[in-house]
Amino acid sequence: MAVTAQQVQELRRKTGAGVMDCKRALAECEGDVEKAAVALRKQGMARADARMERQAQEGVIASYIHAGGRIGVLVEVNCETDFVARTDEFQALARNLAMHIAAEQPRWVLPEDVPEAILEQEKEVYRSLALKEGKPEKVVDKIVEGRLAKFYSEACLLDQPYVRDDQRIVREVIKEAIAHLGENIMVRRFTRFQLGEGQS
Repeated sequence: MAVTAQQVQELRRKTGAGVMDCKRALAECEGDVEKAAVALRKQGMARADARMERQAQEGVIASYIHAGGRIGVLVEVNCETDFVARTDEFQALARNLAMHIAAEQPRWVLPEDVPEAILEQEKEVYRSLALKEGKPEKVVDKIVEGRLAKFYSEACLLDQPYVRDDQRIVREVIKEAIAHLGENIMVRRFTRFQLGEGQS
């Protein structure tokens, strides 16, 4: 089936992909623009996975102040080049992540960042709860795994549902930005302040 210039333009508008990529995807999807957009997105995500291994030393420290100065966040978001760090899209991503941190109060960036002592404590609590609920010993480990996944989705930034679109988690939002901007992007660290917090 012949691919029209109009179809290519429409797909480019939807995805931001190059002309040849759009033509190829449309040919593979028999001219169906929606299917081609999904195919390109999948390819973009595959490329994003490969990019996630690359060094990210540039970036920004974004800030967000909320509730009349009662909550403040600083977050370091890294990318590979200063050029990408200065783009509106990257800056907006960093600001939105700071706002997300203010609203959702994650404690760590990644599940791997959770201290071993806290992880063991959580596992022990979930294990004893499952046993108290009368669950058979052979399924307790599965229950503990499930409850740990929920713990990560509440406590770890990258596993939290994104505050601006709770159908996606933060990790997916960052992955989409990687696919679109063509560079590795990572949240290095963050600090959240709340007025009066930590005072006795």
